[in-house]
Amino acid sequence: MEWLVLIIVVVMLGAAVAVLLLQHYLAVLAAWSVVSLGLSVLFVIVRAPDVAMTEAAIGAGLSSVLFALVLRRVGLWRIDTGVPGDAVKKLPGREPQR
Repeated sequence: MEWLVLIIVVVMLGAAVAVLLLQHYLAVLAAWSVVSLGLSVLFVIVRAPDVAMTEAAIGAGLSSVLFALVLRRVGLWRIDTGVPGDAVKKLPGREPQR
């Protein structure tokens, strides 16, 4: 059981670091959802299923959908396809990785 918890925590930490380092808003949203879903799995492991369901529904579900709708509304939801003129807006103050 400890190994499962350790793996989940490592995945959550990796996703949390990815939230800080990623440049595309949709990728940040996906990493944010991974952190929330990992937390809900940890709540199931510690036998708090009511908290786990709430975290999964609100943390990963509703907040992610709301954030995605906001990104679409402001026009930041597209991913760069490599076609000229179809670039996604980057997070301010960050240079693209090469």
